[in-house]
Amino acid sequence: MSAQGATVPVELRTLVPEQWDAWYATLEEAFGGVAEAPEERALWRALTETGRSLAAWDGDEVVGTAGAFSFRLTVPGGSPVPAAGVTMVGVLPTHRRRGVLRSLMRRQLDDIRARGTEPLAVLTASEPTIYGRFGYGCAVERMSLSIDTTRVSLSAPEGTDAVRLRLVPPEKAADRCEELYAERVPLRPGMVARSPGWERLPLLDPESRRDGGSPLRCVVAEEDGRFCGYALYSVKPEWEAAGPSGTVRVRDVEARSPRAYAALWRFLAGIDLTSSVVAHSRPVDDPVLHLVSDVRRCHVSVRDLLHVRPVDVGAALSARAYAAPVDVVFEVEDAFCPWNTGRWRLTGDTGGAVCAPTRDAADLALSVRELGSAYLGGVSLAALAGAGRVRELRAGALERAATAFLSPVAPWLPHGF
Repeated sequence: MSAQGATVPVELRTLVPEQWDAWYATLEEAFGGVAEAPEERALWRALTETGRSLAAWDGDEVVGTAGAFSFRLTVPGGSPVPAAGVTMVGVLPTHRRRGVLRSLMRRQLDDIRARGTEPLAVLTASEPTIYGRFGYGCAVERMSLSIDTTRVSLSAPEGTDAVRLRLVPPEKAADRCEELYAERVPLRPGMVARSPGWERLPLLDPESRRDGGSPLRCVVAEEDGRFCGYALYSVKPEWEAAGPSGTVRVRDVEARSPRAYAALWRFLAGIDLTSSVVAHSRPVDDPVLHLVSDVRRCHVSVRDLLHVRPVDVGAALSARAYAAPVDVVFEVEDAFCPWNTGRWRLTGDTGGAVCAPTRDAADLALSVRELGSAYLGGVSLAALAGAGRVRELRAGALERAATAFLSPVAPWLPHGF
């Protein structure tokens, strides 16, 4: 065994199904040693793509893990782009800061590039500071809110009262909810199309995760007899001396119309014996912010969610559309994936784009991390420039590029992976 802090000569191997339990036990240990509920383990075992999963071995012990899911990610313009969903990354406490994680990230990005089909890698980070050095930039934020429903009312557009709401067991509404989710995927950058098996994730509800709350519930909205929305939620009863003060915990809300969306939120805010509605992962431009009477009493907070890394700069920038005509040359620095380093000319508009290497003079200079942050249209290149992370080399280039990259709706990832 190497001395503490020295590089460990681990062997990286592709995971085989028979090793999954040992591999996943290493991941659980890396995240604090608390074993997941059996239904959680069963789901993640079913979803694991073993051929895209790596194990770091120190002798006969698994000391590090990393995996990838084969996703199709919505980008500005509405088109789905193949992306590697980096997941299940962990290193045993005994092997931290000894090169294991770097080896896993190196091998994984090399493998993604070799596949030649995924210009992007994406992940949700337990600690954001870890992944910036590997070229990942925060591209999507999530909003949390806790609405004091004793002091906040919700307005609603005309016709909302005609929306019919019904309580339905979540498993019985699942197929219609998935159909609606699939409709929404192309409408917002950052959303991921759910392939078979992933429809189980929104319904995962182990009792050990409820923290005193009810089992998962589902309310569906109907207009003219047609299914048009749903909300997944639970209720945690609480009582104070002055009376009931329960909490409604919102997992998901989707709807086909503003009327149905308002009706669902109004229902959640009006459940008897409760005094607050809490949601921990909503888009930062969620329309609910414009339904509430007092946003200050909604206790809004924002944090990072999805981190994006261009694996192939040319293919990634060519795969999305742009809000305005753009013709810009980027000087890109990418120390971890040097094949991206150099000058790239991007030309495009709302109909599509082309990005290729060039010898032309650069207009903007940045690292691949900034490209990742700006890629889904939620982070402005101008804001990054204000932080000194993008340099304008030709006057006027920054404003035009920043305008072209933005999305009319904020990117969002509805669930983790």
